Amino acid sequence: MKIIAFAASNSSNSINKKLATNATTFFQGETIEILDLNDYEMPLFSSDRIAKNGIPRLATDFARKIDESDLLIISLAEHNGSYSVAFKNIFDYISRLPNRKAFGEKPVLLMATSPGGRGGATVLEMAKNNLPYSGGNVVATFSLPGFYENFDDSKGIINERLRSELENTTSLVKGLVLRGQFQPSPN
Repeated sequence: MKIIAFAASNSSNSINKKLATNATTFFQGETIEILDLNDYEMPLFSSDRIAKNGIPRLATDFARKIDESDLLIISLAEHNGSYSVAFKNIFDYISRLPNRKAFGEKPVLLMATSPGGRGGATVLEMAKNNLPYSGGNVVATFSLPGFYENFDDSKGIINERLRSELENTTSLVKGLVLRGQFQPSPN
C-alpha cells in the first residue's frame, strides 16, 4: 500500500505535519511519502489566472501524487476555524483539473491538532463533510487536542489514551483500505 501524508499547512514547524508523520509510523511495512505543501506553492487561485495561464504544473504534480496513492493521511491546520490558505489554494487548483475529483476518490484518514483543547475540531468537521464531495473518501478521523501537552517530538503522542485511539484508528483504516471496504464519495 502506498500512503501519501501531509499537513494542510505551510508552517515550517507545523504541528500537523508532526502528527501526520507520526500517524504513518502505525503503517509499518507500507510505502510512505510525506509531502510538504511548501513544495507546491503556487500563485493565489483565480479563475482569471487559469483562463490566462492554465493550471500550474505544481497542481498537476500534486494531483499525480494523490493518484499514485492508496491512502491519504491529511492533518488539517485550523486557521480561524477554516482551512489554511496554503491548503485551500492547492485544493482549489486541483479541483479544476479536468476529468477527476480533487482527491481522486482515494480513502482518507483525516486528522487535526491544535494547541487548544478542541484539537482543530471545527476544521476537522468541515473537511469531514466537504472532502467527500471532492473525491475524498473519509474513512476515519482523529483529533489531538492540546498538542504541546500530548505530543513529544521524539516519542510522538505521549497521552496513552490518545495514542491508543490513533493506533486503533490506523489499524481500522489499514484493514478497510486493504479490503477495499470504504464508501464511495457522493456525486
